[in-house]
Amino acid sequence: MGQDPTKPQLEAMLAKQREAQLRDGPPNAALRRDRIDRMIDMLLSRSDAFVEAMRADFGHRSPIQSTFTDVMGVMQSAKGDRANLEKWMKPKRAGSWLGSLIGGAGRVEYVPRGVVGIIAPWNFPLSLSLSPLSQAFAAGNRAMLKMSELTPRTGELLREAVAASFDPAECTVVTGGPEVGALFSALPFDLMFFTGGTSIARHVQRACAENLVPCVLELGGKSPVVIAPDADLKQSADRIAVGKTMNAGQICLAPDYVFAPEGQERAFADALAASLTRMYPTMRDNDDYTSIVAGRHYDRLRGHLADAVAKGATVIEVNPAGEDFTGQSAMKIPPTILLNANPQMTILQDEVFGPVLPVMGYSNIDQVIDYVNARPRPLAVYYFGPEDKTCRRFIDRTVSGGVCLNDVLSHAGGDQLPFGGVGDSGMGSYHGRYGFEAFSHARAVLSSSRRFSMNQLMAPPYGPRRRKLLAWVVENERKAVKKRLASRRS
Repeated sequence: MGQDPTKPQLEAMLAKQREAQLRDGPPNAALRRDRIDRMIDMLLSRSDAFVEAMRADFGHRSPIQSTFTDVMGVMQSAKGDRANLEKWMKPKRAGSWLGSLIGGAGRVEYVPRGVVGIIAPWNFPLSLSLSPLSQAFAAGNRAMLKMSELTPRTGELLREAVAASFDPAECTVVTGGPEVGALFSALPFDLMFFTGGTSIARHVQRACAENLVPCVLELGGKSPVVIAPDADLKQSADRIAVGKTMNAGQICLAPDYVFAPEGQERAFADALAASLTRMYPTMRDNDDYTSIVAGRHYDRLRGHLADAVAKGATVIEVNPAGEDFTGQSAMKIPPTILLNANPQMTILQDEVFGPVLPVMGYSNIDQVIDYVNARPRPLAVYYFGPEDKTCRRFIDRTVSGGVCLNDVLSHAGGDQLPFGGVGDSGMGSYHGRYGFEAFSHARAVLSSSRRFSMNQLMAPPYGPRRRKLLAWVVENERKAVKKRLASRRS
């Protein structure tokens, strides 16, 4: 693997891309499609190598899952970007009542930001680097990608692949540790797109602020699950099981904890354990079950489990074959359910990011709402049960990046839906048109009439007729507002 880039080298990469963007101007639709096609070809022609690199980086990662999430997922979203970019590029008609009155014509043109920085995390190293890259290309930008040091093989393979498919003035990939990440964050990009943890995002945004670089922050958080009293318990457990064990729970959107109706906690845990047993009859050498990415993450999860036991949790380890996980080469942790969980446990204070699921009981939905609202806003909330008044109350009274009803994770796959967080779980959104707009600058263009302009209307001297007209407009609007207020009070 190559040496980590220095600050002057990173600055030179950025300068090369900015110079090319300013020289060539916004790329046309054909060039944008060509860049996306080259990206898709780069991915598909090396898909087996990428899947193997991710498996090695994790110790073990399900090859089928990697193909679904980091190959097929990228391909499908990029195809959508390619198919729609010309439609997205079209200006939107817009204007004000005053502009229309004097014959002005307004529009919004979506222009490239310029050179964007993309910082990708380790948990989905291709999906969370190439999907944003596709949207950056669709919007007409050039890009520099910084890959995580926790997936070095994948990062190096992507660096080589991008170098073979793109001119460095179009796109380049940077690898290296936290020191390189700090240097990368401090570059004066035209936009920074960061996916990762909230604590790191604060450092990234602080560095971007020095150059007034706008940020899109795709973060995480503790996404709660609510099981309604009249929910289908088996169906709920089946769907939660898939979302909680995909990538061994190392997903920003993974169900983080469950509220089950009081008295149904054990029934839910039993249904979840049964579903997990059907999915994973064995685990230690099962290709479908992913390991924890690094020793510090493995130790963190084991620490959470020890703390939960010490504070009264009932541990249900789902290990159908009774396998011994000591001495394993890959750091796998069997799916684990924690009953009698309480907020004093560290696992209910920090994002889990692993195959461990605490379960708590609740007596009414307001109790759940108060619990969620007393904590940082989550990336998603999940509700299982009929879409009735209780469901509506939960949605209306909580704030989250997204909502998924009777399922988990799947809202993130909707290319026509915005994906992003709020508060501690993120800033801004992407996917589909929302991503195109995030990577674009919405530029206002107003074409005034040659016969009359807005400035002429406001030009002094201000005579009696102008004063009388303005007074008439203000008085009429004041009367209309007072009438509306009075009608509401009656």
